[in-house]
Amino acid sequence: MDRVIEKTKTQKLKKHWPYMAGAVLFLLIIGWLVFGNHASTLKVNSDELTIGDVQQAEFKDYVRTNGQVMPIQVVQISPEEGGIVMEKVVEEGTHVKKGDVIVRLSNSNLDLQILNAEAELAEKQNLLRNTQVAMQQDRLNNQTEQAQLDMDTHRKQRTYEQNQRLYQEKLISKEDYIQSQEDYQLSAKKRSLVSKRLKQDSIYRTVQMDQMEDNLDNMRKNVVLVRQRKDKLEVRSAIDGELGLLDVELGQSIQPGQKIGQLNDLSDYKVQAQIDEHYIDRVRQGLIATFTRGDKQYQLQVRKVYPEVREGKFRCDFVFRGERPENIRSGQTYYIDLELGQPEQAVIIPRGTFFQTTGGQWIFVLSADGSKAYRRTIRIGRQNPQHYEVLEGLEPGERVVTSGYEAFKDNEILLLK
Repeated sequence: MDRVIEKTKTQKLKKHWPYMAGAVLFLLIIGWLVFGNHASTLKVNSDELTIGDVQQAEFKDYVRTNGQVMPIQVVQISPEEGGIVMEKVVEEGTHVKKGDVIVRLSNSNLDLQILNAEAELAEKQNLLRNTQVAMQQDRLNNQTEQAQLDMDTHRKQRTYEQNQRLYQEKLISKEDYIQSQEDYQLSAKKRSLVSKRLKQDSIYRTVQMDQMEDNLDNMRKNVVLVRQRKDKLEVRSAIDGELGLLDVELGQSIQPGQKIGQLNDLSDYKVQAQIDEHYIDRVRQGLIATFTRGDKQYQLQVRKVYPEVREGKFRCDFVFRGERPENIRSGQTYYIDLELGQPEQAVIIPRGTFFQTTGGQWIFVLSADGSKAYRRTIRIGRQNPQHYEVLEGLEPGERVVTSGYEAFKDNEILLLK
């Protein structure tokens, strides 16, 4: 007969060990996930990094750019009349006075227009002269007709008055008296009507003569203007200055208004600079800029800000304040510091290529012992050619990595070797 063997307590525990080990392992994994540090790390050589200090210091709000010296004014040369280039009187780089001839043109069509205008003027003058003669003749004829009517009316009035007396004395018949009365009244009426007609004709001819005189005067002015167009075939300088450009050749056909060159006003100079569009809202007329030439510092002032942005930059014109550099020439380049505001105390860090990757939104900050660098969110404010202004995220005395971050990818901790 078989006997049941009872399991010992140790044997029962051995049976549950796998479950207990699994539970412990599960708890360890949960603890690691909750309390462990999962930040990705990357080992880097500290000699390949550029490290800068976070400082509380004076932040100078300025931007540095390079500007090119230009004449204070550039005048375009554009002939009012077109034609063929017959002569280049002066060459590029020549100093000219206002009114000096630069280029002479020829235009045969304009010569023909002058001849036609003069011929038309002569024709109108002859027509006016003939009209004046005809009007004078008509005036004489009208005066003769008026005189005859006056005499005829006067005679018929005398006859009527005589017949009236004779009729009263019963010496003539009533019919003769009435007929003489009717003849007189008809003659007087005809005289009145003819007088009105002659007066209206005189007014009309006077108005006609005035209109013809006005037309003739306009034609004379037209001839003068056409002759002046002939004078404009000589392209002249509009200012005292230097002929900076003349783009014409002998025999070339030039159209009216076509740009053929430019005049540089050398009475003064300006400096034109290209500035990053980041500053377009802060650059305004009247701001002061400085540059150094030799051992001297010179001042400029913003004269004009062009609103158009091209290739990430906008143009700005500066004029000199006070002394000008010696031997200033068009085309020279000056390195300009444009002041955007007054210096202020701020937390600053050195400029670096890290900004191209982060956009100033985060940076690597070194630990106290310098063995590690941790990624930290920051906020950058203003910037100048040497420093960034830090608004949030950094404290004076800390150190940061300012060199490029292209090789760090998405790592959050750098282990420095």
